[in-house]
Amino acid sequence: MSYNMDDIFSNLGSAGRPNYTLEEIEAAKKRQKKYGGTFLENLQAIAPEKAKAQAAAPITLDTLRDSAEKAAKAQAALEKATTHTAEDISASIKELNASIAMDFGIKEPVPEVLSEPAKVLDQFNGLTDALRKAVFGQDDFLKKLVIAFKRPFVSERDSNDAMNSIFITGPACTGKHYALTVLAEELSKRRIIKNPGICTIDLSLYPTANEEKLFLQDLYAALQSDSSLIAFENIEACHISMLTRLSDLVSTGECRLAERYIMQNGQLINVANAFAGNAIGSFEAKGKYLLFISSKPVDKLAGIMGAPFVNALGDICQTAALDEEAVKKISAEREKQLIDKCKKQLNYDITVEESFREYLLSLTSKGRALSGVLNGYMDTVKALTELRLERDDLQTNALTLQCDDGKPVIVAGEERISMNALLPGGYNGELDSVKAEMDSIVGLKEVKDYIYSLEEYFGVQKRRREAGLKAGEVNKHMIFTGNPGTGKTTIARIVSKYLKAIGVLSGGQLVEVSRADLVGRYVGHTAPLVNQVVKSALGGVLFIDEAYSLHRGREDSFGLEAIDTLVKAIEDNRDDLIVILAGYSNEMQTFLESNSGLKSRFPNIIDFPDYTGEELLAIGKLTAKSKGYKIDEAAEPALLSYFNMVQATRAMDAGNGRLVRNKLEEAILNQSRRLVAEPGADMSLLLEMDFELND
Repeated sequence: MSYNMDDIFSNLGSAGRPNYTLEEIEAAKKRQKKYGGTFLENLQAIAPEKAKAQAAAPITLDTLRDSAEKAAKAQAALEKATTHTAEDISASIKELNASIAMDFGIKEPVPEVLSEPAKVLDQFNGLTDALRKAVFGQDDFLKKLVIAFKRPFVSERDSNDAMNSIFITGPACTGKHYALTVLAEELSKRRIIKNPGICTIDLSLYPTANEEKLFLQDLYAALQSDSSLIAFENIEACHISMLTRLSDLVSTGECRLAERYIMQNGQLINVANAFAGNAIGSFEAKGKYLLFISSKPVDKLAGIMGAPFVNALGDICQTAALDEEAVKKISAEREKQLIDKCKKQLNYDITVEESFREYLLSLTSKGRALSGVLNGYMDTVKALTELRLERDDLQTNALTLQCDDGKPVIVAGEERISMNALLPGGYNGELDSVKAEMDSIVGLKEVKDYIYSLEEYFGVQKRRREAGLKAGEVNKHMIFTGNPGTGKTTIARIVSKYLKAIGVLSGGQLVEVSRADLVGRYVGHTAPLVNQVVKSALGGVLFIDEAYSLHRGREDSFGLEAIDTLVKAIEDNRDDLIVILAGYSNEMQTFLESNSGLKSRFPNIIDFPDYTGEELLAIGKLTAKSKGYKIDEAAEPALLSYFNMVQATRAMDAGNGRLVRNKLEEAILNQSRRLVAEPGADMSLLLEMDFELND
């Protein structure tokens, strides 16, 4: 059953409220179309006398509901032939109430949280079972998590203390964040907390003492927010001064500030006047759940935060590695979400075949975290979205997801579309194309052999994990040494795509930086710069060219800080980041000695030899072809002789591949001059006379 708004407004005549005629209602509609504004404003403009009556008894949600009920009765009298169930009427009235509230800005009062401990404890009944319907494979974790949130309602605590301080740990991507999100929503529904939102503070944003003011600002905002849950992440990347504040907050429920602050325009401003009104001298954790989320074990936490902090924690909740059955359940749930999302947003009717399900499950090795299958579903959504954007010519909206020879395929009628081809270029995991690009590079056989060996190694380790055996982890960071122009940057770019294609990296991007991008210009600037660069490279390769320039002697404090910060960042992100340092051989050896942790983290030193004359000639022919030119065969002996001479006498200064590029540019310029005098000559052919080979 539905209700007509005309009927509602024509039935508003009670308790001094105005009755609006159907003519006035129609006139208000026309006026609204012409001048805009809300329907009610236009209705009041059409009938100003009745508007005055309304002012004395304004329309509220209750009066609109009364009118709606009258309209419902009038309509029911006209529809006696139609039978409506109580559920129909209830659903229609609920829909109407929501529509009225939206149209007139009338909000339902938000239920207050329960205050009596006995009633609150009753609301925890069945909470664990409710969570298990959405979070799979973590029964023990969910049980302990519910106990942790129930604890403050049965135990004694000071009025300023946090509700509870909870350490949440476990392997990466085992559902820690998702479980908290589901829990917060359930707690809000049960009126245990007011707001289901979780306020998250990334502690890696405060790596030095210089970020303390920013940290205090963010912490104060979180403690003053409506969120009952405050989550802290990346504890190991935070400066000790901020960790001390958190330790005090957990241990005593309060952290006292060395200075006094006032809130001004949303910012904390320190004041010298001790008697300033509304000055803030401490932060309190009253009414908040403080959650510390990490994949580190509790003993590691004790080493970072200290034993008093760990002893003050109310609960420690640990997720377990997901078993095969849990992964299947989560995958099935994601499949339902995928089908529903594609239907609503893309207008695709999706059918998932068993081969595709097995393909997605294969992305997560046995006994490991869930990142593989979750990323697989994310890529599927991206591919289907791209298909909707690119292909308006599809003959059908009924799509089937399959897997052929280990590669995902979208079937649309008679057409079979590669899913990887729809993903962003360069990061689609197409191993064959990456290998073809590698093979097209002239020379560097030893370098290529090493890179290709990584596929064999990681393939074996994956098989060991799937067989339930312990798998080793090789240090993947590299150092590229060699003279300029030997292909170091080119190989680094291919390595990033190659390691993505074989499943070692999640992103595959190459972030190329130098000293200027890592070393700050003033005290406290360097560490945030390094951390920002590292963050942008996560999932890919961080390539630092001329890395030896980071160290300019013991007096270069900024450079040394950059190296120290880089070493720590490499250790903290070793699972999804590869760092490649590049530079001259001798200089790089000195650089590795500038920090005791550098050498052990970069065991893979790959030397890029100078190109031979034959290789430079081959590079020249390929480069000329890419520019639309061809080197005359008669010119090749002279070019080969020239390249051999240069490489034997001054390879380092000449620049290897850069030498070829410079010579080609000279030849193209000289050819253009020659063509002026010889307009009938071949415009794509470079002759020996076009090359300057006497230098």
